Amino acid sequence: MPAYLVIHPERHGDDQLIEDPDLAVEFVDGWVLFTDRGPDQPNRVAIAIPAAQVARIERVDDQQKPAPQPEGE
Repeated sequence: MPAYLVIHPERHGDDQLIEDPDLAVEFVDGWVLFTDRGPDQPNRVAIAIPAAQVARIERVDDQQKPAPQPEGE
């Protein structure tokens, strides 16, 4: 399941974890938009955060783990 950690520049410890099976993130006109792209519903904004209020966004779900490397290399 896609999961993103939103890290705020000034609000230490107040970071947000956002996760949803159909979640995607976009950067549009100074906003960070988290959208729900479910198969039975149109692309809709689930959460919108002003980009100026975000230090960084990290994808933290299992899909972001490094691929295993072959042994002996």
